[in-house]
Formats: sequence, C-alpha cells, structure tokens
Amino acid sequence: MSSRGRAAGQEQSDRNSPEGPAHSTTLTHADGQTAPKGTVRRFRLTVVEGPARGLAWQSTGDRCSIGSHHRNDLIVDDPTVSRFHCEIVIDEAGVRVRDLKSRNGTALDGVVVLEAFLRVGSLLRLGKTVIRFELAAETNRLPLSEDTRFGSLAGVSPAMRATFAMLARAAESDVTVLLEGETGTGKSQAAHSIHKKSARSEGPFVIVDCGAIHGNLLESELFGHEKGAFTGATERRVGAFEEASGGTLFLDEVGELPVDLQPKLLRALEAREVRRVGSNAYRPVDVRVIAATNRDLRTDVNVGRFRADLYFRLAVVTIGMPPLRRRPEDIPALAEEIIASLRAPREAAEQLRTPEFMAQIRNGAWPGNVRELRNYVERCLILRTIEPAVETTGGAEEGFVVDPTAPYASERERAMADFERRYFKALLRLHDGKVARAAGAAGMDRTYLYRLLRRHGIEP
Repeated sequence: MSSRGRAAGQEQSDRNSPEGPAHSTTLTHADGQTAPKGTVRRFRLTVVEGPARGLAWQSTGDRCSIGSHHRNDLIVDDPTVSRFHCEIVIDEAGVRVRDLKSRNGTALDGVVVLEAFLRVGSLLRLGKTVIRFELAAETNRLPLSEDTRFGSLAGVSPAMRATFAMLARAAESDVTVLLEGETGTGKSQAAHSIHKKSARSEGPFVIVDCGAIHGNLLESELFGHEKGAFTGATERRVGAFEEASGGTLFLDEVGELPVDLQPKLLRALEAREVRRVGSNAYRPVDVRVIAATNRDLRTDVNVGRFRADLYFRLAVVTIGMPPLRRRPEDIPALAEEIIASLRAPREAAEQLRTPEFMAQIRNGAWPGNVRELRNYVERCLILRTIEPAVETTGGAEEGFVVDPTAPYASERERAMADFERRYFKALLRLHDGKVARAAGAAGMDRTYLYRLLRRHGIEP
C-alpha cells in the first residue's frame, strides 16, 4: 500500500490517541513489541537474492541508506541498483522504506512503492537484488541532548533533542554541514545557532539564497566580480565567500544551484579559494560552509540534477530538521514563544492560551511547519478571533470563510493568501510536482513561483 497514505493515517491515529506516541514511555514497532523512549528497535537486513547474496547488515541507529555507492550504510554491488536506491527509517510511527528516485524502483513484497511501512519478514526488491527485513530483540539508543534549547531553537521532544545533539557536535568543529528538512522547520535558525556556538562566532555570518537569485547573477553573488566583467558591472564587488572570511557562509536552498555552477562551488569547497568573475587570479578564503535544502539531494544525484562529488563535499555531516507533525508536543511551547515575541495585548494573548486553542493547534498538520504556525498565531492576534486551524492530517481542505467583522483590507489579504495556497497546491498536483513545468503552465517565472511556494510553506 502507498506509503504516504498509510503514514498520514498513522500520524492522525497517533494524534487522536489520548496520549499519543509523544507522551508514552514506550514505542510500538512492527511486530507489536515496544522500545523505551529515546531508543529504537534494532533491525537486520540480509541479501537473499542477487550478486551480493549472503551480505548482512545490522542497524546501530534509526536509519539505513541502501545503494551501490560506498557512502551508503548497506552497500550492494549490483549494476541494477542505483547509487542511492532507497532508505529505511525507524521511528515512533513504525518502520518505513522510501525510494530515492532509483532507476529500477523499489518493490515491497511485490508492490512497487515510493514510501511504505515494512513488516517483519518483508522482502525488498532493488533491481536484481532482494533484501529481507527483520526486527531484532535488542534496541539502539539514540543520542539525545540534555538541553531543550540550542541557540534560538527550542523543543522537548526526542526528535528535537536528537537534532540538538547533532547540532552541538557540528558546532564543535569547522566541518561542512548539510541541513535537510521541509520548508519552515528552522534550517536557517539552526545554521545561525551553529555559527554562534562555534569558534567562528565573532566572525561574519553571510547568507546566500541559491533559489532566489538568477543563475547568471549567482556566480557573482558567491565569488564576486571585477569592474567591467559584464554589462552593468561598474564597480568591483566582493563575493559572499570573501565577505564571510573568518566566519560562516550559509548556502540556503543549495539544491537550486544551477548545474553549470556546481563545479565552481565544488572547487571553492575543496581548494578554499575563489576566482572573481572577470579575473584570472584565485584568492584564498577562510570560511566554514553550512548548506540547507528542502529536497533530498540523493534523489537529485540519481537523476543527474546534482553532482555526486559536490553532494559528498557538502554532506560531510547531514542533520535532518524534523517537521512539526513529528513533534506535536513542542507546539504549545512554540506558540507561547510566538505570542510572547509578538508583544500582543494581554486580553488577545490570553484568548490564545486556552487549553482549547492549544489542543486545536497541536492537532494541525502544519505543512509549512514553524513558519506557518507563527503566521497563523499572528493572524489570530491581529484579527482578535480564533480561525479554524489548518487542515489536520488526512482532513479535507475547506474553502475560505469570510469574517464580516474584520477590516476589509485584512480579509482581502487573507482571501488572496487562501486562494494562492490552494491554487499552487492544485497546480503542482497537476504537473507531478515539477516546478518548472508548473511555472510554464501558469505563465510565471520559475524563481518567482519558488518564492511563492516558500512563502506559503508548500513543498514541491
């Protein structure tokens, strides 16, 4: 059965439970047995068919990457297996396998899937290779931070405390970090927090949004240019690499980097030197690089949209930022912080601190994550009314409801936002999530569409 449907249904069931996975002291896995909180069941993979028959692997954490490239956890030497073929993740919802846009697809017990839940004894077919999945009786303990904050990030959930442990470890060195996660999960906050807790905290923190700058200008933005290098270059310009010298360069939405610019970024990362546009000389730079993406770059590597060598250079340490739906116990505290930061009048703020309001937002799906939650809370404070929360997982999306007691301008703005959100979701569904194709059909620039999608927290 399709994964996405089952995963959504499982999450909704978890939230409808009086306690839910977030508040239980144990986690139930595929065979009905449980594991203490902060741990996951160990699992084993055995190749039972194909060129690597007899190969076995046992987990030490909560996930396993499978493919023919040596950077995978389970390396399968089979020409019919993609470099990054699929990934297995175990958490409080169960054990899932996700295909990484492999050439030959991933079949679970004879059914080709994009993402699906595994059961004990399940067989995965990857090209000519078949792998058997088994759960072990033992558990693996996940490293959890003792702190419930890391810089500007906050969370008491095991998912966030595991992320804090990784972020703290990354801050102790100059290693290049790749932050992965959906729109609005706090990747830019995580990058800045790593910088502030690192030895480079006194240096500059420079941000380049690779998805918001046209490819022709992005090279100049990153590496700088000399006077007269191109039309309009009336002055010499220092690029972000040089500007961030002694500090940290944050490359946001690095998955949007044009293919022809990727070798130049790779050289800058490897040699730690850059060449301005229009210059023949290379200049050394002392910079720590943190990159972020809302896409899985391994899938882009498989389809040739992202260079494998650049991915490996960026993903020295990869840290995933969990979405809100995986940590609902953090939502009330986040809402409280948002209310306090907005300095709302006491009466309006108290209206949002009721148990009913907190229960409503806790059950929301929040596809735009923390950014969407903040926008929602702010809108409720401005309008002095509690709107219906965003659709819950598995729920149908309702149309816009007019509030005649609100000012015309604010209602018009809210109606436009509602229209854009539903229009872009339908547009992407129509074009299979292909942003370039959707932008062409809508008669708009691809970069502008990406900007609007990020504004509304919509994942392509």
